[in-house]
Amino acid sequence: MPPTTLPLNTIPTSLHSLLPTTQPQDRSSSPEAKVYYFPESALYLKSAPGGTLQNEAAMDSYFHQKGLGPEVVSYVPGETDWLLTRAVPGESCIHQSLLADPRRLCDILAQSLRMLHSLDYAHCPITNRTETYRRSVRENYRAGCCDLRLLPDHWCISSREEAWQIAERGLPYFRQDTLIHGDYCLPNILLRDWQLTGFIDLGFGGVGDRHVDLFWGLWSLEFNLKTNAYTRRFLDVYGRDWVEPEKLRVVAAAEVFG
Repeated sequence: MPPTTLPLNTIPTSLHSLLPTTQPQDRSSSPEAKVYYFPESALYLKSAPGGTLQNEAAMDSYFHQKGLGPEVVSYVPGETDWLLTRAVPGESCIHQSLLADPRRLCDILAQSLRMLHSLDYAHCPITNRTETYRRSVRENYRAGCCDLRLLPDHWCISSREEAWQIAERGLPYFRQDTLIHGDYCLPNILLRDWQLTGFIDLGFGGVGDRHVDLFWGLWSLEFNLKTNAYTRRFLDVYGRDWVEPEKLRVVAAAEVFG
């Protein structure tokens, strides 16, 4: 990937001494945030609108304390937020060498999620993730947001109003009793030699309901492998004793509102 120009006059002066002199690679994947990677020093620099990286910085630090997330080198809030982190070693789970062995990949994703959901969440800086999730779904519904294209046909949700009815009925039963990633998708899970090295993009993490992670794990497997053939295997390996299937459909309905 070729380097990109990153003028220092766009970056807070407090970060200048922490950044390499070489130009970074642009690793941005969305219009909401810019992500730059400095390969020589394995540093990531992320910028986004003011206030939007606060939770990510806090959860990165919390996961890093548990040996499962990136080290935060610096977080500078402002009109634009800036977050500088050290890269988690390993390859993301969309690397072709990992996708080439889908059964093994499915199993380690399920095992890693069960491990995460088993962790003590004492002192977690974000303790109300379910509350904010419910509020976000409600506000987005009222604002007219809806994208049914997110859902494969097997969820059998055919309209905005049907999705809202499912979410409205089901979300009051969601708990805040589990440390969750919040965006448990293959690009956000890193492995080295088929061993978990950590998680990234933790801005939606905190104490919440585990079915949010379960939904996104299943969705991402299906999206990246182009098949839902591994759904049962994933849930079996994760442990069906911790799965309430009706809640997965509630998350599916809630997520169409963004």
